[in-house]
Amino acid sequence: MSFDRHLADIAREFPQWTIWRSDAGRWWATRHHPLSDAQRDAGCAMTIDADDPAALREQLRDQEDRTDDHDCGAGESEGCTGPVSP
Repeated sequence: MSFDRHLADIAREFPQWTIWRSDAGRWWATRHHPLSDAQRDAGCAMTIDADDPAALREQLRDQEDRTDDHDCGAGESEGCTGPVSP
């Protein structure tokens, strides 16, 4: 699969992230919205990188799981103190 196709597929799969590949060949993703203190404490990162598209997808899934467990709602960062109740 081509570089452009990987990029487009990952961007569609993770719309809350900006995805790109550096000139050095690393794959990167940056969130569109700030994180709450609870999300940062849970290991959420604003920007992540990986060697290849598969590794970036794996990290993005992990980040989405961490964010979901400590979500404050759409882009809100005030007042989030822990996991969301089921």
